[in-house]
Amino acid sequence: MADELIARFRRWFEYERDAHAKVFASLDTVPADRRSGPEYRKAVALLGHVVAAREVWLWRLGVLATPPGPLFLDDDPDLPRTAAAWEKLQAAWAAYLAGLTDADLARVFEYQSFDAGRFRNRVEDILATLFGHSSYHRGQIAVLVRAAGGTPAVTDLVYWCREPVGR
Repeated sequence: MADELIARFRRWFEYERDAHAKVFASLDTVPADRRSGPEYRKAVALLGHVVAAREVWLWRLGVLATPPGPLFLDDDPDLPRTAAAWEKLQAAWAAYLAGLTDADLARVFEYQSFDAGRFRNRVEDILATLFGHSSYHRGQIAVLVRAAGGTPAVTDLVYWCREPVGR
């Protein structure tokens, strides 16, 4: 099948879109009087980091013209600002992925890292890394949401894609 691999990445992107929406909703379950606490603030900061990392890679891939900001915003985590940035990036990622083919995934590109090193990777490797990166941090956020008194989101891929079987 032509472009079978990029179709898989697009499907995973849709899963991640749903998973992150659930994470944002889980932060709303934290009691208002606990939202100034360290657990909640760290959870929002981690979500901001996920957003920032996605922005960095869109820039490195040549999709965004403006260089991104810092990868970590621990000093001033702000959920509405993070949510707005996430929504903006979702559209950019959807457009980028819509234009890719399986051949594009094999493209090797060069980029500058934050430590000033020059590296090259395949587009496919970066997309796979981003999915793992998000999953890792969603787990951390779930622990922090529970510690802050909220209800963590269930974001496992298997829950998203499972289909019930009749009895």
